[in-house]
Amino acid sequence: MLPPPPPYVEDGPLSPPPFPSQSRAPPTLITLPPHLLLRIVYDTFSGGPVKSQRKILYWLTMSLRLVNRALYIACMHVLRSTYLPAYSALVRPPYTSDPFPLSLPDSPYVPTSSTSPRSGTASLLPLQSVQRETRVLDLFIALKVREDVWADESELHLEREESFKDLFDLMQPRARLEDLVRTYGVREGVVSTSSSYSSSSPTASTPLLSPPCPSGKKGMNGHGAESSSSRWTNGTSRVASSRIPFSALSVSFSPRAVGLVLTTRERKKTIVQVPRTREETLEVSARKLVGELRAWVASNHGGFGVR
Repeated sequence: MLPPPPPYVEDGPLSPPPFPSQSRAPPTLITLPPHLLLRIVYDTFSGGPVKSQRKILYWLTMSLRLVNRALYIACMHVLRSTYLPAYSALVRPPYTSDPFPLSLPDSPYVPTSSTSPRSGTASLLPLQSVQRETRVLDLFIALKVREDVWADESELHLEREESFKDLFDLMQPRARLEDLVRTYGVREGVVSTSSSYSSSSPTASTPLLSPPCPSGKKGMNGHGAESSSSRWTNGTSRVASSRIPFSALSVSFSPRAVGLVLTTRERKKTIVQVPRTREETLEVSARKLVGELRAWVASNHGGFGVR
């Protein structure tokens, strides 16, 4: 005779399906999903007169975005999309602008243990974008919202033209040129955006370019030539180490010349400099810099740090 079937449920308190027995914490503003939080921020200034909308944008910039990470990203999404047309209109030819590229390289952002799907921030982008022109756009937004609110409050307030002069005469073309150098440099294999370089800057004791192995040194197998596995490993590491981290590079910009500056923990040094004309596009200048950088990397392949 067959034994009786086991009970369907174990002994203990039961909860009516489909409700779980554990009690859930009530949702808060921090635990909301990103798309709901973004909709809430959008609805704060939808409709109404233009003067009232400018005050709300000022409040988003000066107050709401400083509450936490999730609200910061939601507010910056609204602010950047709102002020991007005004920013693009002030870019001076022959300069170009691209603060939001279609595809970004590997980000140095690494999720921490505090980032959880429940908090709604696991899928959010990092606060610090690898696109350096994005920071220029953020500075423009902080200046523009203040000027707009002050102009609405008093007819005596006049927007000063020199307020935006440094942004679009120097900072915007320099940041755009740095982004182009990163794009072309990664394509040519001389610049790296890997997250392994983002935690610390290169030092003089840490070679940016690995020295070649002496020809007279014996390999691991006791012969003059290295084994196939060691040759592959050394070749792969040599190619990877010959790329300069983008975090250590910056651009020196002037109407007549542009250069690349390599920053270490001990000093800064201009490693590449090329002339340019006022009518020359930033794309042409970036290609020149990357070509000179490739030659510099080849000539410094046996050195340590900066020569």
